[in-house]
Amino acid sequence: MSAFGETGQNGVCKQRPLICSILDPMESLIYWRDVKKSGIVFGAGLITLAAISSFSVISVFAYLSLLTLFGTVAFRIYKSVTQAVQKTNEGHPFKDYLELDLTLSHEKVQNIAGVAVAHINGFISELRRLFLVEDIIDSIKFGVILWVFTYVGAWFNGMTLVILAFVSLFTLPKVYENNKQSIDTHLDLVRSKLTEITDKIRVAIPIGNKKPVAAAESEKDK
Repeated sequence: MSAFGETGQNGVCKQRPLICSILDPMESLIYWRDVKKSGIVFGAGLITLAAISSFSVISVFAYLSLLTLFGTVAFRIYKSVTQAVQKTNEGHPFKDYLELDLTLSHEKVQNIAGVAVAHINGFISELRRLFLVEDIIDSIKFGVILWVFTYVGAWFNGMTLVILAFVSLFTLPKVYENNKQSIDTHLDLVRSKLTEITDKIRVAIPIGNKKPVAAAESEKDK
């Protein structure tokens, strides 16, 4: 089973089929179901990001576009000459791609916009909750993460982090899939320790609306 979760993914597919149509190919790529396709996407993406880190985005876009245009023009001329010599009429070499429907329907745009707005609203609400200290423990955790990011920002620039994130996207899911049981065991240990420490802090600093996990479980038992 993939990291997306079979049950959760099926539910998403029923509610929003457009999301599923995007997730399925992406999942196939990052889990290297087709090594050739994943290798091409990974290599092209990594080269593009490395180029952007050394040159301007406009220059990279212009050179990649010129390279693509040169390849398509050369292939078009080659196929035309081949058809003329062999006296065949195969038509335009890119006919299938020219006939692809690339238009965005009103329904698709609404679906994408709805998903984007829902995520943006959730993100804004979470930031408000953390910055206005609705729960002091969560706000402290957020502060620790921000403090760590100050060191990360000092060590790496933004483009380096994007490249690392891209490489991680194509490596970590496959590593997790191949070592799921061992990784889950260690993650459960870390999670239980963090929960224990968090509960102790909540008891020492009884501020906030949330009750410690252990206390909540004991009340349920009663």
